[in-house]
Amino acid sequence: AKPGFSPRIMSTVRTAAAAALAVVACVSMASVFSTRPTPLQSTVARTMPATRCHVAPRGLRMATTKARGLKDASDMCSFMNCRSPFVQSQCAMSCYSSVSNQANARPALQSRNNLVPRASSNPSVAASGGDYDYDVVIIGCGVGGHGAALHAVSQGLKVGVIGGHDVGGTCVNRGCVPSKALLAAAGELHKLKSKDHMAALGIDTGALSFDRQKIADHASNLASTIQTNLRRSLEALGVDVIYGKGTLVDQNTVEVGLPGRVDIEGKVTAKNIIIATGSVPAVPPGIEIDNDRVFTSDKALKLESLPEWIAIIGSGYIGLEFADVYTALGVQVTLIEAMPTLMPGFDAEIRRLAQRVLVDGRKSVDYHTNVFATRVTPTTFGGVEIELTDATSREVKDVLEVDAVMVATGRRPYTEGLGLQNLNVDLLRGGFIPVNDKMQVTDKDGNVMENVFAIGDANGKYMLAHAASAQGISAIENIQGRENVVNHRNVPAACFTHPEISFVGVDEETARKEAEEGGYSDKIGIAKVSFKGNSKALAMKEPDGLAKMIYRKDSGEILGMHIMGIHSADLIHEASNAMTAGQTLYELRMMVHAHPTVAEVLDELFKHAQLEHVTNPAPAMAIS
Repeated sequence: AKPGFSPRIMSTVRTAAAAALAVVACVSMASVFSTRPTPLQSTVARTMPATRCHVAPRGLRMATTKARGLKDASDMCSFMNCRSPFVQSQCAMSCYSSVSNQANARPALQSRNNLVPRASSNPSVAASGGDYDYDVVIIGCGVGGHGAALHAVSQGLKVGVIGGHDVGGTCVNRGCVPSKALLAAAGELHKLKSKDHMAALGIDTGALSFDRQKIADHASNLASTIQTNLRRSLEALGVDVIYGKGTLVDQNTVEVGLPGRVDIEGKVTAKNIIIATGSVPAVPPGIEIDNDRVFTSDKALKLESLPEWIAIIGSGYIGLEFADVYTALGVQVTLIEAMPTLMPGFDAEIRRLAQRVLVDGRKSVDYHTNVFATRVTPTTFGGVEIELTDATSREVKDVLEVDAVMVATGRRPYTEGLGLQNLNVDLLRGGFIPVNDKMQVTDKDGNVMENVFAIGDANGKYMLAHAASAQGISAIENIQGRENVVNHRNVPAACFTHPEISFVGVDEETARKEAEEGGYSDKIGIAKVSFKGNSKALAMKEPDGLAKMIYRKDSGEILGMHIMGIHSADLIHEASNAMTAGQTLYELRMMVHAHPTVAEVLDELFKHAQLEHVTNPAPAMAIS
């Protein structure tokens, strides 16, 4: 250090000098890395100093000085040296995030759009639709929007996704992903708490305890990890992830803003628009959510506390899974169901088995069916009073007082404030967006909008995350002129209790009804296989399970499959994929399954089918 200058001052001087050298290096390389910026990125550049860089393919124009967010020149040098598109996108994301944070403390960015996209890493793909900013803009960044975006990029389309503040949507942040983390812990606890089960395996578990906060942290960390992975996958492929909430102005224009953020506002245009806004928990009349003692799955996933006794209103997927979690954690659970039986919508035979194992077989679970929770009121003594009204007579039947209430009565589409009235679209009952089989939105006069699509929970056709993704891919196929329609009967579903429940296609009651109407009642066949005869299930001491298949005896077509048992959520895909591919039991019964595996349950099931012919009499029928 020079006399009279402190080490801190000299460090600052060295950093400034290094940053200046980096700026010179960036300018000299501009001709190498410069590409046409995205319509949203170019507006940011005009707010930065005159000396700036066109960094990375399709990279965000940004300031390189310490004052604009970089710690020192090495940040920019590291960014410039990145050659991997994935690593490059992460450098851009990190640098721009720092710039954005600094910008929040200064006047908002002034531009045509004032929108904040994430940097993307692929070479610029010009929109093919003339003067539009994008070939496809997707409103919503959940699993459905993500699937649509990835498929659109694979087709060479320029894509923007609006909703970057909630990448992953409900499934990743408040639904199926964090709930599986809780269920993973619950599954281990169920095993360890079953002394007979562990003793049969020669294991003495002794005293058992768990850390509620660590279980909650696992769920939170998993959601955060998956959200980051989804965002990075989009950015690495060159998708512009735009922060904000989208509102339709017309069939080609979306206005973007975010409540409380004056720096996020503007418009983008697109040749095609896909609405993928997902859903939120549905709450019946008479129930007020206070997120303390009365809450939905959104709050329950945080696992902030464990009440001694909780009532769960609803016994579908969500209710059953949380009952599984709470009972594993030592909470007394009461299920309240409006339908005459628990688990409405499940095949009757599977439902009875599930109730025997998951409800009747657990001392900490009881239930009330055919009743409405017409009034839910927190009491002054720290509990919650629930008025139960008979669903048939409409008379008050009982009053329960529990410690907490979780509402699991399904979900409703998040379609408010989308500006659909600007497109002459009226929402259907329940708030769903009307679409045709190609996912194209129809207006209130019945006219099809060729370039506006709605997928996932927003249209209500099948409210599952993977169904939304399938619909998104289908929408892109239709945009590309390749007609595509999702057969929702071939989309599998699963409930991740212990043991799991899964199904695809129709249940026995529906199959017989359709057969009677179609004049082929005598062609319906039923095959069943118990897990009690499976070597792998017996080795794991997991014999509770049943696989059931509904099929046509003449064509060998699988009409439906329903499984309850260990790994059933994985097993179901063999049936769903066979149904989609048009494979029949004539082919499937000749397939080979490894021994010993749980998959042999399906091998037996296929071979148990009583078919009318030795070989497939009509191959064309199987693939039609």
